[in-house]
Amino acid sequence: MKILSRLTLPSTDLLRDPVYRRLWTSILISSFGGQVTLLAVPLTAAILLHATPTQMGILTAMEMAPFALFSLPTGVWLDRRRKLPVYVIGELSVACAVASVPLAWWSGWLSMAWLYAAAFIIGAVNTTAGSAAQIVLTQIVPRERLIEAHAKNALATSTAEVSGPGLAGALIKLVGAPAALLVTAVLLVSSFSILRRVEVKETPSSTSTPFWPAMRAGINFVRTHRLLIAMASCVGGWELCNAAAMTIQILFATRVLGLSARGVGLSYVALGLGTIIASSIGYRVARWIGPGVTLVAGIALSGAGWLLLALAPANVYGLVAYGAMLYLFGFGAVFLFVNFLALRQAVTPAPMLGRMTTTMRWLILCPAAPGALIGGYVAQHLGLRVAVGSAGLAALLLALIASRLAVIRNVKTLPTLKAEAIAPYAADELRADLGSS
Repeated sequence: MKILSRLTLPSTDLLRDPVYRRLWTSILISSFGGQVTLLAVPLTAAILLHATPTQMGILTAMEMAPFALFSLPTGVWLDRRRKLPVYVIGELSVACAVASVPLAWWSGWLSMAWLYAAAFIIGAVNTTAGSAAQIVLTQIVPRERLIEAHAKNALATSTAEVSGPGLAGALIKLVGAPAALLVTAVLLVSSFSILRRVEVKETPSSTSTPFWPAMRAGINFVRTHRLLIAMASCVGGWELCNAAAMTIQILFATRVLGLSARGVGLSYVALGLGTIIASSIGYRVARWIGPGVTLVAGIALSGAGWLLLALAPANVYGLVAYGAMLYLFGFGAVFLFVNFLALRQAVTPAPMLGRMTTTMRWLILCPAAPGALIGGYVAQHLGLRVAVGSAGLAALLLALIASRLAVIRNVKTLPTLKAEAIAPYAADELRADLGSS
């Protein structure tokens, strides 16, 4: 395997770095588990528990709620601790949460309330461990290569998205959706064992700044940065649309288009193809037209996919439209998040990364919970087509607005961190330290 990698990888490829390669491998493995969870949890709710659209909306909202509740204080906590252990423990915690679903099913306890609780726990872990994982990448990869690193990470998840859904669909058909979640647990434990052996040199911040002033410093850093605020507004709007569409797209596939669990799984191969192609060309596209325009294009592509699904007929062409929607969504999501993550990390000093990451995640994911509830409500009262079509139109309108924001449109290269970027952080921290002495 080592000989093969030397023959196929350029000498400067990030995957030649053994530390990054271990991180990438763990992402690949956990992504396969994520594909099972992506299908098994909503299918358990929709088919086994006969969930209504409103209940599906609540299920999505329960996973999003911890981001709204815990993100801001989590940032201060992360900036004062080593991030890698938080990331590692998070993988194991999610494994336990998903494993509880088949155990409850076999015991006769499984209900929508149980799924709500499991979703909330997974969301709470992702609030902390997910933010820690993003920061760990900046400790392994030089800042000027962040777009490349995020693209490679997206390629790892894309590889799982191509083969994972078909395998997940077959697995769900064979053993049932709840039991299939045990595979997710096993894969996450494997990822946990790999991450334990990652070596990252990190010294936690030794600041004596009190908790609340430190959190305020992080909020002020984001609030006074025009690019961060503009991106948070655009991506937050996209998350609202995404949550509304995602809440009901499994119901749309099974109840309007008549897809089986395996058919839904096979359709998700199109999602993987979209993300693989976008991951492969995303770095070059960003260098060609700029990270800002590429980010906007991602919003437009996913919106076009949702609108296409809303117009899909309930026949074989509808099945093609469902696959095309997933393809466009995967393509657009990669373009959006590879550039969003790289841009926000590039302009943030290391001592502020935890608070910036959690503040930005709070800003963009807070709209997701109401988006899920809105999607479920509209689908319940106006129909599934109206719900997904509204999400598509809203996303296209958002892309049009974002394309007119000069602070995003004019970003042609990945910004270099400058001394003045640290000023808001340094000033607030100094004032807080003086005030507590």
